[in-house]
Amino acid sequence: MKLTRIRSTAAAATAVLAVLSLATACNRESTASAGGSESAIGIDLPRSDSDFWNSYAQYLKKDIKTDGINALPISNSQNDVTKLVANVQVFQNTGAKAVVMAPQDTGAIASTLDTLASKKIPVVSVDTRPDKGDVYMVVRADNRAYGTKACEFLGKQLGGKGKVAEFQGALDSINGRDRSEAFAECMKTKFPAIKVFELPTDWKGDVASAKLQSLLAQNPDLNGIYMQAGGVFLQPTLALLEQKKLLKPAGQKGHITIVSNDGIPQEFDAIRKGSIDATISQPADLYAKYALYYAKAAAEGKTFKPGATDHDSTIIKIPNGLEDQLPAPLVTKDNVDDKSLWGNNIG
Repeated sequence: MKLTRIRSTAAAATAVLAVLSLATACNRESTASAGGSESAIGIDLPRSDSDFWNSYAQYLKKDIKTDGINALPISNSQNDVTKLVANVQVFQNTGAKAVVMAPQDTGAIASTLDTLASKKIPVVSVDTRPDKGDVYMVVRADNRAYGTKACEFLGKQLGGKGKVAEFQGALDSINGRDRSEAFAECMKTKFPAIKVFELPTDWKGDVASAKLQSLLAQNPDLNGIYMQAGGVFLQPTLALLEQKKLLKPAGQKGHITIVSNDGIPQEFDAIRKGSIDATISQPADLYAKYALYYAKAAAEGKTFKPGATDHDSTIIKIPNGLEDQLPAPLVTKDNVDDKSLWGNNIG
């Protein structure tokens, strides 16, 4: 009887462990990894409702396999900081030696960064710069330059006058603030005769579409749009303009000049068709490549200093760490077919 009881207890314990393992793996993706002695890297994707971030995810998975990265199962926080915190906790519990994340709420992640720092787990933040909390490296492009480039392009295309709708990203995000502030400063300084309608969207395409519809009802002479994230704004915007018979190709009377931001293939196709005029190519491929590069370096105890890099970027000092500012070119009909642009190379 004792032997039977022991066996039953052991079987029950095994079943419990199996259930716990399944629970931990829930909503997490398996990836190819090097295993062995390579340090484990925890990677959280920020969302799956954006063509840009889905492209970034594709590059990550490819580079993990190509570079032999020992990646823990990838999680996706779905634009929810509470899910991000929970996913990071799983990384801690499963032996991560470094963490890659892209926090969409750059203020609320501070306490999690402090916890990781106390456990000596370095963090690489992609595209977004946390407001507080130690980071090993931020892999990002100059988001103020995004706003300035968009302003200058629109201002010149409109001849310095007209009405422009600006789809602002979430203003609790450093990216939303940087793009919005730079765009506003540039318009005020260089194109004061252009009236800008700032439309906060929280990075949501349906919100942008609804606000644009209301704006067009009051301002049918709107002749410019700046979309801070083509990955979420492009499709609903084009659908609305087409519905209202306002989607006229570039060069035709009544065309609304549109500059976007991301560099996804769908934006390139829209530029070729004349539906939009330009986008700023945010380097999804380089974000993935250098996120993994710095995460691996961090796990190995390597350090970096401010200055020029060997990959056409500059590392700058920020209050809570370092930031590698990667190049992000303006794409128009003149260079949309450039094979060096990641949007022309992804499957």
